[in-house]
Amino acid sequence: MTVFRDRSEAGRRLADALVSRRLPGPLIVLGLPRGGVPVASEVARRLAAPLDVIVVRKVGLPGQEEFAIGAIASGGIVVQEPGVERYLAGMHTRFETLVARQQHELARRERAYRDGRPAPDLSGRTAVLVDDGLATGTTMLAAIRAARQAGALQVIVAAPVGSTEARERVAREADEVILLSEPAGFMAVGQFYERFEQVEDEEVIRLLSPATGV
Repeated sequence: MTVFRDRSEAGRRLADALVSRRLPGPLIVLGLPRGGVPVASEVARRLAAPLDVIVVRKVGLPGQEEFAIGAIASGGIVVQEPGVERYLAGMHTRFETLVARQQHELARRERAYRDGRPAPDLSGRTAVLVDDGLATGTTMLAAIRAARQAGALQVIVAAPVGSTEARERVAREADEVILLSEPAGFMAVGQFYERFEQVEDEEVIRLLSPATGV
């Protein structure tokens, strides 16, 4: 089983794999906040490509917030997992209500991370979407659709590790999916990192600060 020391090491190893693919340009690397941004930063540096974010939010099951029943992304993108009504039965809440709550945090992060900068123009570009791992693929699906809507010519999904289920899901909508490891018995992204601290907004903003040429 592949275990990465931390997100930075995972990003460097992922960058090595991407360099060998000779991806068609012009490239832009988009990290999924927050954990995907340190990985994406290493990828962008190695590919000599601009770095930005594509802001996504998981829509979690009330009381079990880590259990994704959907996801949202910038541009009004909403992904709803099949069978959501069954999960919400008896909870006296609707999926649309949960989405509305996450929209506020999505907008806050857009303001914080961009600091007045517009979202990058993806028209005619190959967008490399990077996360620290793919568990279910739900948030990555939202990111793919947001990138397509923003005009990306090609969408490449890249992550250090992912489940087979997630790879199969995102492969239906991405032009290519690149994973360094696809282990059996995948439970959570964090099990494949020695250090997996929460990434704070300040770290995301610091990593994005040199990325002004997008």
